[in-house]
Amino acid sequence: MSQTLSASSLLAVPLAPLAGALAAGILGTSFGGNWIGRRLSHTLTILGVLVAFIISAMTLKSVALDGARFNETLYTWMVVGGLKMEVGFLVDGLTAMMMCVVTFVSLMVHIYTIGYMEEDEGYNRFFAYISLFTFSMLMLVMSNNLLQLFFGWEAVGLVSYLLIGFWFNKPSAVFANMKAFLVNRVGDFGFILGIGLIAAYAGTLNYGEAFAKAGELSQLTLPGTGWMLVTVICICLFIGAMGKSAQFPLHVWLPDSMEGPTPISALIHAATMVTAGIFMVARMSPLFELSDTALSFIMVIGAITALFMGFLGIIQNDIKRVIAYSTLSQLGYMTVALGASAYSVAVFHLMTHAFFKALLFLAAGSVIMGMHHNQDIRWMGGVRKYMPITWITSLLGSLALIGTPLFAGFYSKDSIIEAVHESHLAGASFAYYAVLAGVFVTAFYSFRLYFLVFHGKERFDQNPDAHHDAHDDHGNHGAHHKPHESPWVVTVPLILLAIPSVVIGFMTIQPMLFGDFFKDAIFVNLERHPAMEELAKIFHGPAQMALHGLTTAPFWLALAGVVLSYYMYMVNPALPAAIKRSAQPIYTLLENKYYLDWFNENVLARGARGLGTIFWKTGDEKLIDGAVVNGSWKLVGWISSVVRKLQSGYIYHYAFGMIIGVFVLMTYFVWLNK
Repeated sequence: MSQTLSASSLLAVPLAPLAGALAAGILGTSFGGNWIGRRLSHTLTILGVLVAFIISAMTLKSVALDGARFNETLYTWMVVGGLKMEVGFLVDGLTAMMMCVVTFVSLMVHIYTIGYMEEDEGYNRFFAYISLFTFSMLMLVMSNNLLQLFFGWEAVGLVSYLLIGFWFNKPSAVFANMKAFLVNRVGDFGFILGIGLIAAYAGTLNYGEAFAKAGELSQLTLPGTGWMLVTVICICLFIGAMGKSAQFPLHVWLPDSMEGPTPISALIHAATMVTAGIFMVARMSPLFELSDTALSFIMVIGAITALFMGFLGIIQNDIKRVIAYSTLSQLGYMTVALGASAYSVAVFHLMTHAFFKALLFLAAGSVIMGMHHNQDIRWMGGVRKYMPITWITSLLGSLALIGTPLFAGFYSKDSIIEAVHESHLAGASFAYYAVLAGVFVTAFYSFRLYFLVFHGKERFDQNPDAHHDAHDDHGNHGAHHKPHESPWVVTVPLILLAIPSVVIGFMTIQPMLFGDFFKDAIFVNLERHPAMEELAKIFHGPAQMALHGLTTAPFWLALAGVVLSYYMYMVNPALPAAIKRSAQPIYTLLENKYYLDWFNENVLARGARGLGTIFWKTGDEKLIDGAVVNGSWKLVGWISSVVRKLQSGYIYHYAFGMIIGVFVLMTYFVWLNK
């Protein structure tokens, strides 16, 4: 088989979802006259994503089995002073894997949405948005240059703004999407600075050309400082990743994004937007390998996120917010792996996490539907009797999340812990103990959620808000009705996501971590960063790894977390309340999310408003309007009033003026000639 891929077939991957988005968004809404109905709208968008998934799967097969590659420019937009602005694709192992993950998860979300958004008035608009989101993410992961990467980067940010605020009549949704937009702009400012530095000093935006000049960049310092230029570039790029992949302290937007519909929570938090930063750092590995300072910074930020965001998941009562904080924690794990130069392990966890996290979010949506739009886990319990498919798939997803041996999450999470343990960079010890402690925390909050929802006494008829307060996605009131299993368009995606959540780690760890799958996509300097080399020495196959995993600290920590959550919420339910009373200051700190939201709103936002008021009152009103605008016309008016007095209308006045002028000029020239 040919070792190259077809440009036309690759082009169809992002364009098929785009075509579906345009059809549903224009012809299926009032904007285009509502020419097509709901059935045709979801059919076209699902068909577009299905086409993208099929081509992506075929591409992955060609890349993995036949060594096929593609790296070409498809369109040159402009050339500015030798800097080329292009649209092109780079398809290697990293891209092919991301294409399949994005399109498969998106396909499951599209199918699921048929059932979840059935009663929503914005049905067609929603399908248009999620297909447009898929197009944006595919353009990001398939790009071969920084300009196209930035286009996809900003496009997923824009569409996520539309999706989080999909119910634009809800003030909380409007606040959440604005918060996501603004926080991401902070990160994107750093990101575009990094891109600008590469363009300025490498003279190119193309990945391959920039990487070829990495050695030259490593010899330079930032003008006016003693800082290594490559360190500044990498930290600026990572600041962009901190915003998009919700790393501390730019994580604050992600929990609030739960204001959007549940399918969006799965799409944003599983395989698409939040993983863009992880993908970008892995893609830029030839640059990041040149700066130990940047890698240490990444590792420490990831460790803080992994542990401290997990703590917040323990006290959440909204079913979606528990899973949202789980996403934050797992993104921290991926970031720690990046800092340890275990880029392949980071994207391996990205892949496994995409499946089981999408499964957990969609299962949470199924529970919300079955519970008549109640999202508070304190008023659930015993749901497994009524929703068996949702129950068993949720259990499988939870087991994968906590790293149970043989499940997908075990292979990726344990590999991250081992890679950090083998790292010798500054901050590695802190990161190791943080991710190790995070195993216990993850197991505790995951099975707290599982036990409170699916086991124990039925509490859904005790919900005090059922008759008078809405806590649901759609603004509906709760009701004292028995839960019910969701329709097939909801349960089939759960089953299809549960399968890779169990087996994908066992099947792919060998080629992805210790084979040649990422050989030309990810670069690691094994002499300076030997973590992957050390992992390869102790790996003897997935079965042996799972068997050995039963004896390791992460397994026992996870088991302890499960057992403790069972005891506290099933055996002795009075214990959590007693702990809360005795540790009220800690609980208050967690409940206020470390006061970061308070700081952002009362210090940064209020300070910015105060500074803006100063600029407005002093700069705009007094300086610009008062001095420049009003002052200029007043000056002109004064000069005019003086000059006007010289215009008497008498000829002898003008003649006298001319004589005086001639006299002055003659006197001046005589003085010059002396």
